[in-house]
Amino acid sequence: MHELSIALGIVKIAEDETAKAKATSVTKIELEIGVLSGIELDSLNFIWESAIKETVLEFAEKEIIVIPGKGKCVDCDTEFEMVNLFDPCPYCNSYFKGILQGKELRVKALEVI
Repeated sequence: MHELSIALGIVKIAEDETAKAKATSVTKIELEIGVLSGIELDSLNFIWESAIKETVLEFAEKEIIVIPGKGKCVDCDTEFEMVNLFDPCPYCNSYFKGILQGKELRVKALEVI
């Protein structure tokens, strides 16, 4: 379950940024997670409470913004929505594509006090 290491990484980012701001805790954290990032949201939510216990995030409200997947076909230049990394172009069925969005995993915002 790599979601535990991801959650612990998010905690580390929050602790570092909270220290930089000379604050003591976080009231809200906003995360952007793409559908093509390989993160299982159910697993992340399951492990979240354990990962944030006794940290600056312990009482923070968590908001996850899901970024849809989007690709561009190399063969026909069609832009299309993707659910999986291996989705073919719906126009020409080519598997050669560039990923335009959906692999994001970032801490978008922290509200600290």
